[in-house]
Amino acid sequence: MIQILNQIQRTMAISSCRTSELRAFDDTKAGVKGLVDAGITKIPHFFHQPQDASDSTTTPLAVDAKFSFPVIDLQGLHNDSFRRKQVVDQVQNASETWGFFQVLNHGIPLSVLQEMKDGIRRFYEQDIELKKKFYTRDYSKKAVYNSNFDLYTAPAANWRDTLFLLMAPDPPKEEHLPAVCRDILKEYCKEMMKLGSLLLELLSEALGLNPNHLKDMNCGEGLALLCHYYPACPQPELTLGTSKHTDNDFLTVLLQDHIGGLQVLHQNQWIDVPPSPDALVVNIGDLLQLISNDKFISVEHRVLANHGGPRISVASFFSTSVMPNSRVYGPIKELLSEDNPPKYRETTVREYVVYSNGRGLDGISPLLQFRL
Repeated sequence: MIQILNQIQRTMAISSCRTSELRAFDDTKAGVKGLVDAGITKIPHFFHQPQDASDSTTTPLAVDAKFSFPVIDLQGLHNDSFRRKQVVDQVQNASETWGFFQVLNHGIPLSVLQEMKDGIRRFYEQDIELKKKFYTRDYSKKAVYNSNFDLYTAPAANWRDTLFLLMAPDPPKEEHLPAVCRDILKEYCKEMMKLGSLLLELLSEALGLNPNHLKDMNCGEGLALLCHYYPACPQPELTLGTSKHTDNDFLTVLLQDHIGGLQVLHQNQWIDVPPSPDALVVNIGDLLQLISNDKFISVEHRVLANHGGPRISVASFFSTSVMPNSRVYGPIKELLSEDNPPKYRETTVREYVVYSNGRGLDGISPLLQFRL
C-alpha cells in the first residue's frame, strides 16, 4: 500500500512539473519559434513523442518506391463530359483507397499560392509584440495564434505554431486580420471557396449523387484556415511536426511549401506526400467519411519535424468548426440499403469538432465514438 501511495505521489509530482513547464512555455506567447530564436539545442521534454506501437511496423517510403500517390489534373472539366467522367472516376478511386490526392490545374494562380505562403511567413517572422496581440486559446475569436491547440491535453506537444482563422460563412472584420497578410488572406479564401465548390461537385458525383448534393448539405459553407509554421528542429528524431491524426472536417485542401514532411498512412506504410509548387493536396475528412458511410475514408497522416525549415503550410478546412449550427449529419440516405445499413449515429458539426478537439491529437480516430 505504501509503495502504491509513493508511486501515485511521484506521478502527481511529474504531472505537476509538466503542467508548470507547459504554462511557462505558453506564457511566453512566442511559440516554438521563440524557443528556436532563443538558440536552444535540446528540445523540452514535453515535445518528446511517446513510442507509438503502430509505428513499429511501418517504414517511411518514398512515393515511387512502391505506391503511386494519386495526382489528378482538373483541366477541361467544364466543356468535356468524357473528361469530367475520367476525373470523377479518379477522385472516386483516390477517395476510397487513399483518402488523399493532389490536384493540378485547380484554377488558383501560382502567384496567389506563393504570396499566401509568403504572407504566412511574414506573420510569424514579424516582431513578437505584433504577434502577441493574436495569441489566445479562446476559439470563439476568429483569428487565433498559439502553439498546439491541444497543448494541455495531448500526450506530447508538436513542433509547430498555428494561426487559426475562421473565414466563412461569416468572415472576420478586416481590422481583426493580421495586417501583414490581410490582403492575401481575403484573395486566397475567395479562390479556395471556388475550388472547394468544384471538389464537392466531383465528390458528389463520385458517390453517384447529384453534383450539388454535398453543397446542398452545406458541406462547403464553412472555411477555416490553419496556417502552420514548423521551425527547424535541433532534435527532429524526438518529436513530430504534427502527430498522427485524421481531420475533423468534411474536406481539407492543403497548400505546402517545398520543405516536405507530410506523410500519409497507406496500407500500413507511411508514404511521403511530395511537395509541388503548383499542386494542392486534398484529403477526405472524418465528417465526409461519416456521411458517406465509409465509402470515402479519412486517413491518418502526420508531419515530420526536420533540421531544415521553417516549413510553412496552409490547411483549408471545409467545416463550420465550433460555430453554433443545429443541422444534423448522418449517413446519406441515398447511399444506404439493406446490405449497407448506417454505420454512424447522427451528429452536428459542433458536437463532432468539440469532441475531437477535446481529445487532442492522440492518434485515435474520433469516428469510433460515433459508430453504431
